[in-house]
Order: sequence, then structure tokens, then C-alpha cells
Amino acid sequence: MSKVIKILGTGCPKCQSMTGVVKEVVSENNIDASIEKVEDIMEIMKFNVMTTPALVIDDAITIKGRVPSKEEVLALLK
Repeated sequence: MSKVIKILGTGCPKCQSMTGVVKEVVSENNIDASIEKVEDIMEIMKFNVMTTPALVIDDAITIKGRVPSKEEVLALLK
């Protein structure tokens, strides 16, 4: 079953780093997932997230306010 990954962030360098890390993990491990970048501040606020970047996997907020390691993302996706 495909996972739905959302990266919440307005496009700051940290947000771009997180997007890169997540895309690398998904492609390197052949994970069936759709990656969506959410940059609209009103959409981000719907998740009650005050610090970006944030990683949302299947509508659950997993990481807020920092860029995760590839190992951490992989563990969350398995």
C-alpha cells in the first residue's frame, strides 16, 4: 500500500534539505510512496505545526522543526 508523505514548509533551506533526504530514501529503497510538498501557510496551520520543516506520513506528524537523517526517515517508512 502506498504511503502518503507530506513535507510541510515554506521553501526555506531546511525544508529543501528535508525534501531531498525523503526523496533519496524513497528512491534508494524502492518505497511505494507519493511525496507532496505543502508550502501554503494555511495548509501547514491545519496540521497545528508551528515549526517547519515537518514530516507527515499517512496524516501523522512524525518530525517537526529539524531535518532528519536518512536512517530515521527509513525507519519511519518501514
